[in-house]
Amino acid sequence: MDSVKPSAVNPAGSKLARTFAKVLHLRMATGVAPVDGNQKVKPQETVKKDWNVSKSAARAASRSRPRDDQEEEELENKVALEAVLAKLFASISSIKAAYAQLQHSQSPYDAGGIRAADQRVVSDLKSLSELKQSYSKKLFDASPEKAIVLAEIQEQKSVLKTYEIMGKKLESQLRLKDSEIIFLKEKLQEATKQNRSLEKRLNQSGHLHELDNLHHSGLTPAHFITLLRHTVKSIRSFVRLMAEEMKVSSWDIDAAAHAIVPGVVYRKDDHKCFAFESFVCMQMFESFNYPYFSLTGESWTDKKQEQQLFFRRFTELKSVKLKAFLGQKLKSKFAKFCLVKYLRLVNPKLESSLFGNLDQRNLVNAGEFPNTAFFASFLEMARRVWLLHCLAFSFKHEASIFQVSKGCRFSEVYMESVAEEEAFLPSDGKPESDPSSVAFTVVPGFRIDETVIQCQVYLSRVQTKVVSTKKQR
Repeated sequence: MDSVKPSAVNPAGSKLARTFAKVLHLRMATGVAPVDGNQKVKPQETVKKDWNVSKSAARAASRSRPRDDQEEEELENKVALEAVLAKLFASISSIKAAYAQLQHSQSPYDAGGIRAADQRVVSDLKSLSELKQSYSKKLFDASPEKAIVLAEIQEQKSVLKTYEIMGKKLESQLRLKDSEIIFLKEKLQEATKQNRSLEKRLNQSGHLHELDNLHHSGLTPAHFITLLRHTVKSIRSFVRLMAEEMKVSSWDIDAAAHAIVPGVVYRKDDHKCFAFESFVCMQMFESFNYPYFSLTGESWTDKKQEQQLFFRRFTELKSVKLKAFLGQKLKSKFAKFCLVKYLRLVNPKLESSLFGNLDQRNLVNAGEFPNTAFFASFLEMARRVWLLHCLAFSFKHEASIFQVSKGCRFSEVYMESVAEEEAFLPSDGKPESDPSSVAFTVVPGFRIDETVIQCQVYLSRVQTKVVSTKKQR
């Protein structure tokens, strides 16, 4: 059965459809619309106005599309330039790191490090040149965001490398400074050792040349004053050594000085050494007025023979070497004097703090003499005090010892200040309205018949008393 075409069956329906479409199109074009079953036609002016608005909107849309494209292009160019700058900074940081490595490899000299750093500098300069060419030819990265991130990573690595090199350089300088410190410490120790050796030589009795060829009959107070001056010098040498050892052992010098002589206001910090000197003198000169410091019960009925004996012992001990003398005469009165005075002067707490043990004290308790610089300095000081004691008992009128009490008014007859230039000046340097008074006796004074040898005192502003030159037993 043959198929039948729709157009052939219903030609009128197809024509009606075309007519309806034309009407709809005409209505859209002319603005005719049914209202309550009636048609309403827009005025011609309104139709023209709508047409103009449509044309303006179309024209604006056509203009907005190129502007968006332009902004997008500008943004792409900006990102591309940022990528170029990021690469530039990364290359500069890399060159800086390579140059730092080059400098570090020169001292100490490292041929491999210098070669590698030089190649790195050349490579980074070549990268800079290529970057310049790319910028001139507008050849940018296809992925600038990725290029920026990579460049920042490279820059941070270069900065980190620079800091590492600087750290190595500082470590090298630190090692160099440590070596210099060790070298200077060695030189200081050597210089200190030489100074102590020279000081020891100066303090040896062989340098008491003023007392050479001295005869008993020609003995005068001037000889005693000469020996006293050398004795005080030896005492101060020992005090200085003891103070140095205390500082090394982290002793509180201020507290120690206050414990020896409480309530004293020192004009200068270094004046605290006078407190230690006073303590050493007090211990060493204790019982000076008794023969042999009351260490033996020996007594003499013949005064002249006693004087001659003391003078012989003075002459004998003045010229001998201490180690040899003590090695031969361990049971002598002088040996006993040294052992007893050391145990009284250097208490166990002080010795343990200074040397970390009581080895020297144990040897002294056993009747032996330690072979240390500290004990050698003590022995030389003890010899000077013993010589002064022997010389004091060699006079027809025995030399007696005295000291002044705290608070006594200063008297030039019996005293001299250990800080003469500041004896009557307060801490502000202006003269005081009333004279200073005695804070403590540093070195005791002596009397030989009619001769008075002044004691050395430290002055401060305290309540004054009448001077009292009491004998020290």
